[in-house]
Order: sequence, then structure tokens, then C-alpha cells
Amino acid sequence: MASLCEVRSSTTDSSREAQADIRNAIAKSETAYDTKRRIIRTNLTNDTFDASRSVPVDSVVRNAGKVDIKSLLLNELQGDVRDLAEPSYRAGQITDWLYKKRVDSIGKMTDLPQSLRERFAEKFSFSKIDVVRVLGSRDTTRKFLFRLSDANLIESVLIPASAALYGEKSDRRTICISTQVGCAYGCKFCASGLEGFSRNLRANEIIDQIIAIERVSGEKIDNIVFMGMGEPLANFENVMRAIRIVNAPWGLGIGIKKLADEPLQIRLAVSLHGATDEVRNQIMPINRKYNIETLLSACDYYAERKKQRLTFEYILIAGVNDSDEQAHLLAQHARRLFAKVNLIPYNAVEDLEWSRPSRSRQEKFLSILRAHKIPATLRREKGHDIDAACGQLRLQTSRNERRQVTTS
Repeated sequence: MASLCEVRSSTTDSSREAQADIRNAIAKSETAYDTKRRIIRTNLTNDTFDASRSVPVDSVVRNAGKVDIKSLLLNELQGDVRDLAEPSYRAGQITDWLYKKRVDSIGKMTDLPQSLRERFAEKFSFSKIDVVRVLGSRDTTRKFLFRLSDANLIESVLIPASAALYGEKSDRRTICISTQVGCAYGCKFCASGLEGFSRNLRANEIIDQIIAIERVSGEKIDNIVFMGMGEPLANFENVMRAIRIVNAPWGLGIGIKKLADEPLQIRLAVSLHGATDEVRNQIMPINRKYNIETLLSACDYYAERKKQRLTFEYILIAGVNDSDEQAHLLAQHARRLFAKVNLIPYNAVEDLEWSRPSRSRQEKFLSILRAHKIPATLRREKGHDIDAACGQLRLQTSRNERRQVTTS
């Protein structure tokens, strides 16, 4: 969804066979997005990630017992109500209760016959996520920590309007949401993976983050980025299912008007964070199997097929990737792909050695990109005072809870 969903992508590990044959895999892909999906999902066969955990959404949702009703698309609900010998319009009534009136149980869907509500309650689950903590920020950024039904913790961030994300003036309300519990990819600067990887989020758990934040904050969300915990393209089916529910007029209905003029539903942002293999190898272990040229080649294919500008996300880390040389090389990569660059000052993480560059160093890096005529923005700091970077609040809370258990 243009100006709605942005999927952060970093290349991920693959088997040796897949690595050797990646260019053929790209060439044979039917679409650029299918290419990226295939690359990411192939990568899951490595020694830090169990590929069997990234499976189609039906096997995640339906094989876990009851199907969660908020994971279903309208046509699936229509089929389910017909199976119960009810008219298909009941499905529309159900989605109204779920996404417009936002009830918290099937029993409260009072325009459905009591017998149907009872049968649906037997057939479907209706999970919810609990708000554990909400941290406010001086700049009105707010961070939310949620506990899932299995006690796992995830986090989301509500971000006030900023010109930094795409460079235009805006009054949008953006949320940054998670797609996995933890992360398997081990980026050295990120808190999300410090507690390891647990599992993919289901579509309803992705949707529930949006609903919960709108309820607690009283804000209407109109922009969503999948840049929280986890790698969204490694949970492709669940993420895409959630996006369809977010976008649909029968669902959350976010971004509908903009879709009329947009051929692609998702903006692709690539986590680059270094302009050379030497730098990326230091901070992104994934680069040792998918080096920067392999990544850029996949981006070439994507850009050629989709004809839509992509974005390089680049976290500025002092003394690591913030040199003039890195800026000049980054400009070359961006020019090659006609890409935008989003510079993000690093948010310090407890127990990690990295720090953000000085403000003058950030501005110098930005000025080099702009001197090369590269569309580039330096993200205004939001949430720095509440540790709003990915995984930080979850990490702190998990450690505190373990300490309390040990003490008791």
C-alpha cells in the first residue's frame, strides 16, 4: 500500500546450494516480489533458524487448534458461514463487529443469532493481546509492550508525523509494528535478536497491535511500517494476510483511496546499513552469505520489474559506517537503483558497544548524499528518550521478569 505499508528487508542466510544458484532463482521468478519472497524464505535453511517455522499461514493458523477469527479473510468467513448453513451476508456482519465496532468476543456480536454465535465460539478462537507497558516520550512518540496469549512479549511504536520518512510534509500517524517474536538474523546493533527467535506472529497478532494502539492512544492510524521486531519477509504469508485485512474496506480500511492510483500495494525498504562488504560483515552476519552485490542485483531486478522507487534504510553508527567514504559509495548504490536513502541515527542499546555519531557527523554524511543528487532524509529523533529502537523494551522487561523469578 503506497504510503501505508513499508516492509523492511535485509538479505538473509541461505543453504550453500541456494547461494550458488541465487542468480538463476532471481531470473526465473515470475514477479519481483515473488523473487524477494523466494530469496528470503530460501534463506531460512541455516544453522540459526529453523526453516520449518516459516510456513504458510493456513498451517500456522489452522493447525494450531481453533482458527483465530481475526486471521480470516472475508471470502473465507463467507465459506465458513455457508458451511454452517447460514447466509453469506453473516460474514459481513462479523467483520463489522471485528473491525468497525471492535468487540472483544464473539458473544457480543448481537445481530447474529444466538445459535450461530455459539457455533462460531466453538469453531473459532478470539485471542487478544494485553498491554503490559506504555512509555510516553517528550516528542509524543509512544512505545507499547504487549503480551501474547502464550506469554511472549512483542512491542510496537506510535510515531508522530514527520517529514523524515519519505521527505514530504505530513500529518500522518505512523505505527511501527512487529512481525516475529524476536529475530533470527543476528544484526550486531539490534536488540531484537538478543533474546533469540521464538516464532512468527500470526496475522491476527499483527492486526491486534494496530487495534490495541488505536484503542489506547485514541489516535487514528493512517500509516504502517513493518519495521518492528523480526524480518517481515521471513513471515511472508502472515504479513501479507494481515496487509490484506488492513487494506480491505471490510477490514481496517487504511489507505483505500490511495490504492486507486498505486499499482503496488507495498513500498519496499531495504536494510542496507553499510556500503561495502567489509562494513556489512561487521554488523550484519547475513552479508557473509548474501553479499552486497547479490543484494543489489536482486534490487536491480525488483526495480526493473516494478518500476517503483525503493528506499535504503541506513542506521548511522559512530566509527562503523558513518565515514565520508561510506557516504560516497552509498550514493553510488542509490544512483544505480534510483533509490532514496533514509538515514537513521543509532539508538543505543544496553550491553551493545555501538553509539550514534555526533549531529555534525550526521549532517556531513547527509550533505555528501545530497551533493550526489541522491534523495535523502535524516530521520528526526523520535523516542530516543524511551529506548524506542526495535526490541529494547521487550529485552528490558524479559530480563527484569527473570530476575524477579530468580529472587523469589
